[in-house]
Amino acid sequence: MYRRRVKFTRGEEIKFISHLDLIRLWQRALHRARLPLSYSKGFTPHPRISLAVPLAIGVTSETELIDIYLERPVSPHFFSAAMEQQLPRGIGIIQVYPIASHLPSLQSQASLAEYAVTIATDKEATEVESAIVSLLSSEHLPWQHRRDIGTRSYDLRLLISHLWLIGCDRSTCKIGMSLRCDSSGTGRPEQVSRALGFPKIPQAIHRTGLTLKPA
Repeated sequence: MYRRRVKFTRGEEIKFISHLDLIRLWQRALHRARLPLSYSKGFTPHPRISLAVPLAIGVTSETELIDIYLERPVSPHFFSAAMEQQLPRGIGIIQVYPIASHLPSLQSQASLAEYAVTIATDKEATEVESAIVSLLSSEHLPWQHRRDIGTRSYDLRLLISHLWLIGCDRSTCKIGMSLRCDSSGTGRPEQVSRALGFPKIPQAIHRTGLTLKPA
């Protein structure tokens, strides 16, 4: 069995599809490309593919990662050429490289996700920077997140690694966020935005980086 890691972008054209739909999209494209996929065992075999950290609906990215398992080796160049003919607009392959099959899964290796978050505001840059400094200096930030199955309470501060102001103009500001995304929890840019004092949903959220733990 051979493992290939693909780094790809997710653009505006497909930012409103769900995580499961994105998996199905890759599965269909892989089938059409006639690549020698490796399948799971059991009554309903399916291609062995896994994404690093699911993206929320409406979020774009320049740094998505997906692992695809093959039955026989395929060169990165051949893989890219075959898939680029099948993937829709909105997904662009940046790099394909081999990964040892015995290494931990992508999901277990993920530790941090970095975002550029655009927020509508009339605040001055100094006000935004002050809010960032105040939040980062907090030891705890009790938070509640309402879901269909109930309300979850947790410390949002533990999910924030770093925040910084990228820039402001007359009607918006852009904030950089480095948030945890491991087995202990996942930081959400829209929640951090609210914690900084911005009540409205961000105009745009773009993932700019993923950090993996050393294998």
